[in-house]
Amino acid sequence: MKEQWRLLNTNFNTAFTNMAVDKAVLVTSSEGKVLPTVRFYGWKPSAISIGYFQSLEEEVDLNTCRKLGVDYVRRITGGGAVFHEEELTYSIIISETHSQIPKNILESYGRICGAVMKGLDNLGIESEYVPINDIITGGKKISGNAQTRKAKTVLQHGTVLTDVDVDKMFSVLKVPNEKIKDKLIADVKQRVTSIKHVLGKEIRFADVAEAMKIGFEEEFEIELIEEPLSEEEKELSRKFEKECFSSMDWNHRR
Repeated sequence: MKEQWRLLNTNFNTAFTNMAVDKAVLVTSSEGKVLPTVRFYGWKPSAISIGYFQSLEEEVDLNTCRKLGVDYVRRITGGGAVFHEEELTYSIIISETHSQIPKNILESYGRICGAVMKGLDNLGIESEYVPINDIITGGKKISGNAQTRKAKTVLQHGTVLTDVDVDKMFSVLKVPNEKIKDKLIADVKQRVTSIKHVLGKEIRFADVAEAMKIGFEEEFEIELIEEPLSEEEKELSRKFEKECFSSMDWNHRR
């Protein structure tokens, strides 16, 4: 009998809620209260998440974000600034002592990204893993990923681009030298792709989520059982959103 893990499909939420839910599940998982969890979610409104160690003011054009109604939030994982709009985001939260998760961080990235690649394969998209945290197809990036380990628990989350608006992305991200902005935009358009661009058609969020669900089940040889957040996780999410992810102190801390 296959091991059962929990599937959370929380659909579309604000940036603050999305990050709060990831942290809430990290807490309950670290206390052994929930099964290993795979979560799929989207962002509404569009948002920028910055890495834990980044400066919000240096990375993000806050005035343009306000004009366009784009959220911004600091993640608990590292890495660079990411514009979230047309995409499916996944997270996996699991004990770092679980037999399915390599202790070596690079190997664990590869294992988890393998599930995403199998999900893409289910959509008819061949891809490959490029260490440390990218997945590419046809030489172009379609998924970026970030990981943290806290309280002996692994949290990895990443994006699977369903579409991409590079011009809008650069309107809300700061560029160190405006003179090279056009060149940067052209370069990113050459290096980044999406499910829509690869397949030549739009794919519904629900269909991408189903493909990814199967991908995780295939990679880890498990059965994902859809369950809601526990009452404790809902309470923790509200607490973390209010006290942390929607607060000026957290987002402007560096």
